[in-house]
Parts: sequence; C-alpha cells; structure tokens
Amino acid sequence: MRNKIIFLFTLSLVSLLHAADPQILTEYRINGIKNLEKKLDQELTKKEYWNRYLQNIDTTFGYFETYNNILICNKTKSQLSLYKKNDKNKYILQKKYNAFTGKEQGDKKHEGDLKTPVGVYNIVQKLTKVDSFYGPMAFVTSYPNLYDKYQNKTGKGIWIHGLPIHKDRDNYTKGCIAINNQNLKCLNNDIDINQTVLIINENKFTAKTSKNKYSQLLSNLFQWRYAWIYNDLDSYLSFYNANFKRFDGMNLDMFKRYKKRIFKKKENKTIIFKNINITPYPNNENMYKITFEELYKTKSYTYQGKKVLIVTSEDDHFHIITER
Repeated sequence: MRNKIIFLFTLSLVSLLHAADPQILTEYRINGIKNLEKKLDQELTKKEYWNRYLQNIDTTFGYFETYNNILICNKTKSQLSLYKKNDKNKYILQKKYNAFTGKEQGDKKHEGDLKTPVGVYNIVQKLTKVDSFYGPMAFVTSYPNLYDKYQNKTGKGIWIHGLPIHKDRDNYTKGCIAINNQNLKCLNNDIDINQTVLIINENKFTAKTSKNKYSQLLSNLFQWRYAWIYNDLDSYLSFYNANFKRFDGMNLDMFKRYKKRIFKKKENKTIIFKNINITPYPNNENMYKITFEELYKTKSYTYQGKKVLIVTSEDDHFHIITER
C-alpha cells in the first residue's frame, strides 16, 4: 500500500511539473525516480519556488502552517491580544484583554526576578485544578524555551491564569500573565492550545519581516536539508553559527566531529519536514524561531518528532545558533 501511495504521489508531482519543466519528466523517463527525487529536492531549495508559494499567505506575524491562533502580550500596555485565522487564511484580531504582567520591567533572566519573559512560546498544558488565587484555570507556557536555555536563563511556572476568586490581589504578577476570570474562560473557548503560539514583547509586536525574507528562510531551510540528505558536510556545517550550542551543551567543534562521523557512513537518508512555523523573535532583529516535524530515516536509525531551530539571518543565509 505504501509503495502504491508513493507511486501515485510521484505521478501527481510529475504531472504538475511537466508544464513548467519538461526536462524533469524526461529525466524521470530515462533515469527513474531517484534522479527525479533529487531534482525535486533541488527545487525546494530555490527562493523562486517559495516566492510563488507565499503569494497568498498571510505572513503578518510569521509563517505558520499549524498555528491558527496567535496570542500577543504587550507588556508595556499590559495587554493580551488574540488573533485567529479566518476562512480566508487571514489573521484577524478577535479580542484584547487587559492583563497583569511581572512587577519588574525587562526580560526575565533568573528565578524570582519578578519579570515576565520576552520570547516565543507554546502552551504546553491546561490546568483545570489550580489554587483559587489563580482563578478557574491556567495555561502553562513553555518557558524556559530552547533560546532561554541557550542564554542560561532560569525559572519556571510562567502561566496565563486568572484572578483570585475569594480575595483581591496586586496589579502585577511574579512573572505570569493574568487576565480576569471571565476573559480567561472566553479564551479557553476560543483557542486550541495545540494550534496556538504565544508571543511576549515589551511593546507592540509588529513583525517587519517581508515575504521575501520568509522565502529566503524557507529556501535556506531546504538547502540545509539538501546538504544533509546528500552528505555534503561542508555545505551542511556552513549553516551553523560560530557560537552554536546544542540543547545538550554540545558546542560547534564537538558537533562537527559528531556529524563528520555520521556523514562518513554515506547512508541513504529520508528526511521530510512538515508543519513548518517561522516566528520573528521579539527584541532580536534578524533572529527567528523555526519549528517543524521531522522524519529522519536511514538503514540504521529512525527519528520522528518535533525539531526547533533558533537562527540568525543575514545576507540571504541563515545560521543556526541552537537546535533541539
């Protein structure tokens, strides 16, 4: 069944590409599927493809394949805004909530500094049984995220929660985001936490990233993938920043030695990326958080799961500073 699906998918791709590039069809006819597959992998590395692909996609806040809901917290205005994707795939402002944030200004650095972090987060859990001080429920964020850990930030337990049910409270938090209980219940009804990204910024978050930049980032992503699939170690490593540090502490020199051993095997690889999301990182010009689901398969090893990259982007080339 799997081979039949692949065959039908290949025929569909061939029919789509035939009008644009008959040479690809001829190459398939003469040399078979393997050469065609490599050609298609090359096409995905081209900025022109991504320019066409992005023409009718809303990239106001980022490039999102899985996020239907965007929560943006403006710490200066003490405001939490909800944007939802409509049936025309446009992100539309739904509601603005007054919000309490951390007592102290600035980005969170360490446990107990009373600051709300600045960054891009997921909602990893909904808690329905919480102390009445936090209202009827709480949403747990992914702080500290990969980039926070790269910067050696500490602390935990950054939630979006409600207000005390039985007593008053101060007009600030220890670092969480708090909205009134009725608004929290409305928010709970309006979002699927698995399809929601939370962007926390000091001020209004306005992504100034052009579609041209997203085309570049996506083409870079698939250039990195191409080098990975076809065992081009030098090209693959050119996508890594000199200050790279992996989630487990592996620095660039250690990472190079590790990858050199793997690439030396010359194994045939299947590498598939899907559900890609690219978010400009608040307060960091030319920095982006890229997430996607990855299938990596060789004869000796298989991995399927979520991948996270933090990249800087200059001169049409991104560089990975940390990954997980």
